[in-house]
Amino acid sequence: MRTEFRISGSGGQGVITAGIMLANAAVRSGIYAVQSQSYGPEARGGSSKAEVVISDVEIDYPKAVSPQYALCLTKESYIAYGKTAPEGTKVYVDSSIEVGEDSRAVSVPIMNVAKEISLRSANVVAVAFLAGLTGLISKENLQAALKEQFPRFYETNLKCAEAGYEMAENLQ
Repeated sequence: MRTEFRISGSGGQGVITAGIMLANAAVRSGIYAVQSQSYGPEARGGSSKAEVVISDVEIDYPKAVSPQYALCLTKESYIAYGKTAPEGTKVYVDSSIEVGEDSRAVSVPIMNVAKEISLRSANVVAVAFLAGLTGLISKENLQAALKEQFPRFYETNLKCAEAGYEMAENLQ
C-alpha cells in the first residue's frame, strides 16, 4: 500500500507544516512516511507544496509520483497542482476556489470551517480531512502529533481536527 498526498496553497497557510503533521501522525500509526516540500522565495504569499508518501513497506522514492489525493487551498495551487494532477487523483479544492468545468474537483470548505474556530489552524482542518478520507491515520495518532507539534494550541487544534474529520465523514 503506497498512498501519496499533495497539499498545496500559498506561503503562510501552513502547507509545509500540514505535510509534516500528516507524516508524523502516519509514523505514530506504525506505517512508513516521508514528507517533501517546495515553496517560492517569498516569506508569505508565494506558492507552497508539501508531498507526503505513506506506505506499509519501506519507501524507496520520497516524492509523490502519482498522488491519490491532491488538496488545493488557493486558486494558484489548483491551477498548478489540481488541474494538472494525474488521472485517478482525487482533487479537493477549498470552496472559495472557482474551478469551472473540472468534474474531478470536489469543493470542501476548509478555510470557512477553520475561520469559525481559528484561521491559523486551517492546516489542521486539512490534515484531519485527509486522514478521515483515507482512514490510514487514527484520530488518536493525529491528536498525539498535534500535541507534540503545537502543545500551546492543542485545544484549538483538537476542535479543528474534529471539524476536518467531520468534513470527511460528511463527504463519504
